[in-house]
Amino acid sequence: MPKLVDLSVAIDPDYWEPDPVKRKVIDHKRGADRLGSALVYLNSKNWMSRCWEWLKWRCGWGMNHKDFPDHKGLSLMFYHLSTHTGTHMDAPYHYGDVNQQGQPQKTITDIPLEWCYGQGLVIAVSHDVKRGAISLSEMMQAITLQNLRVEANDIVFFHTGADKYQGTPHYYSKFRGISREATDWLISQGVKVIGIDSFSFDPPFADMVTHYLETGNKSVLWPAHMLGREKEYCQLERLANLDQLPIDKKFKVSCFPIKLEKADAAWCRVVAILDEEVNCHAA
Repeated sequence: MPKLVDLSVAIDPDYWEPDPVKRKVIDHKRGADRLGSALVYLNSKNWMSRCWEWLKWRCGWGMNHKDFPDHKGLSLMFYHLSTHTGTHMDAPYHYGDVNQQGQPQKTITDIPLEWCYGQGLVIAVSHDVKRGAISLSEMMQAITLQNLRVEANDIVFFHTGADKYQGTPHYYSKFRGISREATDWLISQGVKVIGIDSFSFDPPFADMVTHYLETGNKSVLWPAHMLGREKEYCQLERLANLDQLPIDKKFKVSCFPIKLEKADAAWCRVVAILDEEVNCHAA
């Protein structure tokens, strides 16, 4: 049996998020009341009967939780969250609505499924945030040391160890991001999906904005994201458990995003499929 490694973080309303996750729970008792009223309502043949059944439900009459085994029916939950919460895939549309040729960018439902399943590899780098974004030279050195070969359609992960801050304020400020130059090189090799275990693909927001205000240089604002207007690729942000993956060989990866029609991004359950015991890296 292959070993499956979950590379996703949980979407948890108890975690602090820039855009808070809200969850509304309809428990099994309330769910029974809701379900019971709905069944009777839908079976009513005319609008007057439906109005009457709705009124009975509002008043606590008619079919309710008492009609279900143990007075419990079916639960229901509502989540309110952004498409960039938790482990997710950014589609090219997220970087800009059109590319440099003026053509519409791909949304999540436009992305070929072939991009989301294939060979994966981990590039292990330092978590030292003082080094800034992962440079091209640092990436190439890691690739050489790990004896890796990047090929077209590989799914490339950067392991920095930033996921250990998940659920804390540091998660949103203590990470490195990937430089435009490193991203550009990977895309030039035919890579379509690149992921990282930090909150964002680019450096921390405060660092980029501070640099811009000091220099007036617009190119420091979300440089890897902006590259996506020129060259087509997808980002996986907020990965986890990359230390459980091999650093000297490739493995299978599944990273299919939820099918949110025409969305700029979507949540992913990213999974690595390993054939055997492997040599892993601890950042």
